[in-house]
Amino acid sequence: MFKKRPTASELDGVQYRRAKLWQIICYACNGLVGMSVYTLIGMASYSASIGYGITTAVVGIILTCSRILDGITDPMLAFVYDRVNTRFGKLRILMVAGFLIEAAALYGMFTGFSSKGLGLPIFALLYVIYIIGYTVSNMTAQTIPAIMTNDPNQRPTIGVWTTVFNYLVPMAMSMVLNVVLLPMFGGQYNQAFLTAACNVTLLVAGVGTVLVCLGVSSYDKPETFMGTQKHEPLKLADIIEVLKYNKPLQCYIASNASDKLAQQVGSQAIINTMFNGILIGNMGLATILTVISMVPSIFFAAFGAKYVGKHGSKNGIVTWTYVSMTITAVLVLFFIFGDPAQIGVMGSPSMVIYVVLTLLLNGSNMCITTSNTSYMADTVDYELDRSGRYIPAVVTGTYSLVDKLITSSAAVIATCAVALLGYTTTMPQPTDPCTSAIFWMTLSLKYGLPIIGWVITLVAMRDCPLTKEEMVCVQKRIAEKKAAAQVGSGKPQ
Repeated sequence: MFKKRPTASELDGVQYRRAKLWQIICYACNGLVGMSVYTLIGMASYSASIGYGITTAVVGIILTCSRILDGITDPMLAFVYDRVNTRFGKLRILMVAGFLIEAAALYGMFTGFSSKGLGLPIFALLYVIYIIGYTVSNMTAQTIPAIMTNDPNQRPTIGVWTTVFNYLVPMAMSMVLNVVLLPMFGGQYNQAFLTAACNVTLLVAGVGTVLVCLGVSSYDKPETFMGTQKHEPLKLADIIEVLKYNKPLQCYIASNASDKLAQQVGSQAIINTMFNGILIGNMGLATILTVISMVPSIFFAAFGAKYVGKHGSKNGIVTWTYVSMTITAVLVLFFIFGDPAQIGVMGSPSMVIYVVLTLLLNGSNMCITTSNTSYMADTVDYELDRSGRYIPAVVTGTYSLVDKLITSSAAVIATCAVALLGYTTTMPQPTDPCTSAIFWMTLSLKYGLPIIGWVITLVAMRDCPLTKEEMVCVQKRIAEKKAAAQVGSGKPQ
């Protein structure tokens, strides 16, 4: 009566590997780790100012230099990743080790050593230790999607669940921190608030780490990391070669790094304070409105996954970038010709319009994120087809190196921007008055930078060869090479 829908392998003639749904969900719980820590570290400038007496300008320099260091350590992890082979695997060992290192550093930065009169050297040291731990945990997690499945219909599913957690976690953390905790400590960023925020974050991240380890346990074995050629120890030249010859990776660097720079500038705590607390004038309500507009838009991610499964990850990135640009342009006009303060009035027409536009923008951005997750996994397989080596940590680490060198300026852009507004020794507070300078600066950083990033994305993707049709050919060639390698080694197929 009903015809069975053909699977991707039946349509493409490729025998794909697939993950179970619960494994995908457990992996996506990495969002509990990365995004909760991301929310906390966004308040590092407040910790530096309140807990260590560091001025705004110096904070920007520290965060910028630290992010450059973060970029350098990312590809270096590939050498550790390549050599860690224990009876417990490599993925779980690296995930747990990374979390413990960054947890110790964050606790020291926000609680253990904060407000003890220790100053710049201790803050900088703790930040460096945090970066090392974050690198180990985050870079290991980025290699997992390509390992779990190569089915073009299932890879976007990983992107959906990853997107859901990556948006829900910071949203929930923002609610807890700004709506629950902040009023408990007088509505001001102070040491007591930072301590509470740190404790909550580390608890959430710890749970996430355990769930990720559970989800990847069946893949965490030596045969998973075999290529089509004899394995050789990694060399620095491998990183240079990947960057030089992997064309899809080059396109992705230009595309995603520009988008992430804009995102990270806009997500800095000081920028959100100016946007929600000063422009809209109601920090608590603005945070709630963000949640209201975010939850329904999560369903867009599922639609985006179906689109990517049908048209390919490159096409998904381009299509949803156009949509995001259009919605953002409308939001800019809404703020210019409307009254942002009315958004903070419960039930007002401005509030409703803002929620609807933000919902649509969030949904489109989720579709871009879903496409990006699938695209990076495709890039790992493209490298396996090109070089015969399965080196996911090199591909993701090489991307991350260049990405972070570019996005390292996010903190300094934000801090310099507020310094130009007169905040040289203090930070913006929700109770500050809204001036014309604050309005235009906030609008430029919150919406102007993303539009520039999306223009760069569209230009970069024009020359990208990683179409849906090409990925089918890539998977066929990999399967043929692996079969030939097994025959040549005398191993049964």
